[in-house]
Amino acid sequence: MHASFVKEWAAADGKESPVNPATIKYTDFLLATASGKIEGAEGLGNLATPFERTKLAAYALGAMTPCMRLYAYLATEFKGVLGALHGDHPYKTWIENYASKGFEEAAEKTEDVLEKLSATLTGEELDTIEKLYHQAMKLEQEFFCSQPVSQKTVLPLIKDHNPAEDRLVLFSDFDLTCTVVDSSAILAEIAIVRAPKPDQIQPEDQPFTRMSSADLRNTWGVISRQYTEEYEECIDKVMPPKTVEFKFEDLCTALEQLSDFEKRANNRVVESGVLKGLNFEDIRRAGEHLIIQDGCFNFFGTACKSENLNVGVHILSYCWCADLIRSSFNSGGLLTQVTIHANEFAFEEAVSTGDLVRRVESPLDKVNAFRKILENYGNDRNNLTVYIGDSIGDLLCLLEADIGIVIGSSASLRRLATRFGVSFVPLYPSVVRKQKDLTEDSRRSWKGLSGVLYTVNSWAEIHAFVLGC
Repeated sequence: MHASFVKEWAAADGKESPVNPATIKYTDFLLATASGKIEGAEGLGNLATPFERTKLAAYALGAMTPCMRLYAYLATEFKGVLGALHGDHPYKTWIENYASKGFEEAAEKTEDVLEKLSATLTGEELDTIEKLYHQAMKLEQEFFCSQPVSQKTVLPLIKDHNPAEDRLVLFSDFDLTCTVVDSSAILAEIAIVRAPKPDQIQPEDQPFTRMSSADLRNTWGVISRQYTEEYEECIDKVMPPKTVEFKFEDLCTALEQLSDFEKRANNRVVESGVLKGLNFEDIRRAGEHLIIQDGCFNFFGTACKSENLNVGVHILSYCWCADLIRSSFNSGGLLTQVTIHANEFAFEEAVSTGDLVRRVESPLDKVNAFRKILENYGNDRNNLTVYIGDSIGDLLCLLEADIGIVIGSSASLRRLATRFGVSFVPLYPSVVRKQKDLTEDSRRSWKGLSGVLYTVNSWAEIHAFVLGC
C-alpha cells in the first residue's frame, strides 16, 4: 500500500521528499529496541537462552503494539465519522486498509502475543515494557503532530491565540473533577482519626471539647446518609415532570431550591461539631497526598507555563477547606498559577473551631463567582471561557461558559440537565462536525448558553482539545 502511494505521488510530483525527522525518530527507536539497546534496562547478553530471546521479543512488541492499536483505532474512527463519504476521500485506501477486519485481527494478535510473552517476566521487566509502550505512543503522537496542515482547523483551541488581544480563562471544579475522592470524606476521616478515644482524658487547656472518635464516626455517618437521601429528594422536587425546552433562567430558578438545601446541609455539619479540632498541619499533609485525576495537573501546568498564552486558572469548589486545595496544588507546583475560590475553616492557633467561612456553597454561588471573576478581568481582551466540572453544582457555570466540559458520568447531573433541555454531546464528534462546517472565511465559534455540554472521559482529551499535543 505504501509503495503504491509513493509511486502515485512521485509520478504526480516528480520531486523527492525529505524523510520526516519524526518518522526517523520512531523507526530508530524500533530498531534500537529490537537489537536490545534499551535505555534503563540491563544488558541482554548474547541472547543465548530461550528466556533472553523471549524477553527481547516482548520488548520489541511493547514498542510495536501502540502503532498497531493506534492505526486500527484512528482508521475505524475516521471511517465512522465519514460514513458513506469515505469512498470519495483522498485517504480512502489508507482508511480502508487500517479499518479492515484483517488489520484489527493483526493488532489483537500482536497484543495477545505480547501478553503471552510477558507472563514469565519480572516486575522490573514489565515496567520496562510499560515505558517502551508509552515512549512508542509519544513518538507516534509526535509523528502525527509533525505533519503539515494547510487547511484552517478548529483545534487546538489556542491555535490562533494572540496574547495581546486574547485571554483564555480556565475554570474547574475540584472534588471528583480534579480529585479521585471527595474532599469532605477526607476531612471527616482526619477528624475521626485525630479525635480522642472514648477513654482518653482531654487536655484542660484545650479551647473546646471534642467528640470521641466513635461518636464522631457515628455522627458523620448520620450526616452523610441524611445528605444523600435529602439531596435525591431535592433533585426529584425541582425536576420538571417531562423534558422542556432549554431556558437558562428556568434552570436558575429551579436550582435556587438546591442552593437552600446545600446551605442547610452545611449548617448541620457546623452544628454537629464534626469539623472541630482539625490541625492545620494534618490538613496540609492530606492535601499533599490527595489522589489527583491522571493528567489534571499536567494540563494546568502546561497552560500556565506557556509563554505564548494569556491564561487565567480558577478553581471553584464547595470544599469546606480551601487550604486542602491549596496544599494539593502546591504539591503539583501550581499554587502560584491557580486561584482558589472555596470555603475556609475558621482556625484558632492552627486548630479548626468547627465554623466555616462560607464563600461557595451552591450552584448559584458558583455562577456568581464565575461572573465576578470575568467582570474583574474586564473587556480589554477577547475572553474565551472553559469550565470543567462533573456535578449539578457545576451546571450553571458549565452552561454559561463558552465551552462547558463534563468529565465523568454523574447520573444525577445528566438526569436533571436533560429534563431541562440540556444536551450532552461527546467532544470528539462535536469537533469533527465543527471542522466540517469550518471554511476559510468563517470564524471558529464557541458560544455559551447554547444548552450544549461536551463530555469527555479523561483530562488527556481536554488537554488535546485546548492545548494540542
